[in-house]
Amino acid sequence: MAATAQEPTALLVAWGHGDQAAFDALMPLVHDELHQIARRQMAGERPGHTLQATALVNEAYLRLIEVKRMDWQNRAHFFAMAARVMRRILVNAALARMPGRRPDAPTLPEHLDAWLSHRQRLLVSRAGGALG
Repeated sequence: MAATAQEPTALLVAWGHGDQAAFDALMPLVHDELHQIARRQMAGERPGHTLQATALVNEAYLRLIEVKRMDWQNRAHFFAMAARVMRRILVNAALARMPGRRPDAPTLPEHLDAWLSHRQRLLVSRAGGALG
């Protein structure tokens, strides 16, 4: 029996309200599309990347399963969030490969915040010097 477009949305809503069984029922219905998203994400990566599309889907699954409460709007909302999770996984993997980077160095969100804070301090410092 083919799944209707409405079925994944209903499962997303149930999962968003804490029904873990709905998430388990949802994954087989959306796996192929998640795999297509992963292949598109991987297309921009360097040749010989250590992650493959299937591994990226699996890693995203592990991150998504941790979501306890989410007000999923529809399938498009879910796939957009899944694509963001996959992108974050790839960016964090790239940051971890940077030469001279400590293994415990912060990943993207913390790293970006620290960079922005430094940048803001620099701009304030320059502005103060121009005023004085």
